[in-house]
Amino acid sequence: MSHKFVLLACLAVSVCSAAKVPIAIYYESLCPDSAKFITEQLYPAMKSELSEAVELTFVPFGKSHFQTQGSEVTFTCHHGPNECYGNKVHACAIEHIQANSYQNDYTRESLTLDFINCLMKAGKNFPDNVYPGQRCAGESHVNNWENIKTCANTTDGSVLLRKAGETTQRLKEPLTSVPTILFNEQYDKQVNERAQVNFIGTLCKYVSAPQPRICAQHNGASGLVGASALLSSLLGIWFIRQLY
Repeated sequence: MSHKFVLLACLAVSVCSAAKVPIAIYYESLCPDSAKFITEQLYPAMKSELSEAVELTFVPFGKSHFQTQGSEVTFTCHHGPNECYGNKVHACAIEHIQANSYQNDYTRESLTLDFINCLMKAGKNFPDNVYPGQRCAGESHVNNWENIKTCANTTDGSVLLRKAGETTQRLKEPLTSVPTILFNEQYDKQVNERAQVNFIGTLCKYVSAPQPRICAQHNGASGLVGASALLSSLLGIWFIRQLY
């Protein structure tokens, strides 16, 4: 009876969906490793059904530094002044991108993800030193690029980038590499390294049941690889015994 009651309560109140996994990405706008992770690992995963299982936070600061003098904030960035501007564009986009009621296919989260992925794919390869914000806004269906640009070129952008810096400085384990990926607000060096080469597999270990189908497919693939390795090992042992 108790199981039936819980099931009915879930259906009536719709509160039985698994909690989302908080994931924070600490990165830099012109960092090649950040670009590789976001475009090759994070973005494909977040364009799958796994997006429903994740609460994603971007923190575009990395190994940068800031100094406050009165109302002025100056930044020194890991990959130079262009990265400082890029970090501000990212911070302003994260703050200001909004979905419109007539864009039913796009949420604030999906627009931000698409925009950041486009910027990271461009990397340092943009002509005439013109940051590709406007181009990426158009390609990503972000219709308030002018607001983002104004933010990045004023004290608003500096304030937002300083907040990203303060968030980075509050990490329990000081940031030593970029990107750094936190699951459930916890840093684990091995998890961070594994996520950068197999983000889906790493994420699926944190996703509660019932897991998305992609996790089952991934686990199945992992199982086949493990079984194949075991079979090869056994065959090798058998072959050696035949020789002797």
